[in-house]
Amino acid sequence: MHSKFTSCLLFISLLVPLSNNAAEVPSSEKARALIKKMEDLYRADSSFAQLTMRVESPHYQRTMTMESTSLGTEKAFIRILSPKKDRGIATLKQDKEMWNYFPKINKVIKVPPSMMMGSWMGSDFTNDDLVKETTLADEYALQLEETDDLYTITLLPKEQTITVWGKIEYTIDKKSMVPVQQIFYEDDGTKVRVLTYKEPKQFAGNLLPSIMEMIPLNKEGHKTVVIYDTLELNVDGITEEMFTLRTLKKRFR
Repeated sequence: MHSKFTSCLLFISLLVPLSNNAAEVPSSEKARALIKKMEDLYRADSSFAQLTMRVESPHYQRTMTMESTSLGTEKAFIRILSPKKDRGIATLKQDKEMWNYFPKINKVIKVPPSMMMGSWMGSDFTNDDLVKETTLADEYALQLEETDDLYTITLLPKEQTITVWGKIEYTIDKKSMVPVQQIFYEDDGTKVRVLTYKEPKQFAGNLLPSIMEMIPLNKEGHKTVVIYDTLELNVDGITEEMFTLRTLKKRFR
């Protein structure tokens, strides 16, 4: 999962360094550079991650471990390792398309556009969170505010942008240059969910949050936590052939 499960999720370079003098860079350009830098944090030419996902609700708790592989920003592959009943379930992302494989029925199911806002594997992350069809820096108008410690960027969808969000607030730590939080709003200004980034650690020489916590505010007692147990960037041996429907259907022992 990275990403943000893309490769979560999956969720995986960086821009030219940002100036520390706000007067040197127009606010809109600085906001765009900051958002693009955040979007690129987990990205590389290729990546491999081992992750733990905990899904919590008032009625149950569920923990999954998984592996995620990515190639650039267009291809990602996630396979669940545990629990045993879910072992081998896999997700393939190719550009803006997505498929799930269920080994118990030996079937590949393509995720239709109407299901992109649906839950991924019963979590509080959506299929769209994995596919990331929208590029924040390009599809939103950006407004930047600063304090001594934080950048806060308000993202408002452009007229042509297809999204369910009326607004996103993105907070970034100035000193470490890692994300702190994203807050998602409906069109009427109601807060819908909060994504919080925690416990920055060094991965492949980069300081990155090792934990992402998604809380849906319209579902009391629900929470999904994604933990990066390991993350490798620019991994040798990751090729195009690893991101095909044939690979997706390959049995996993």
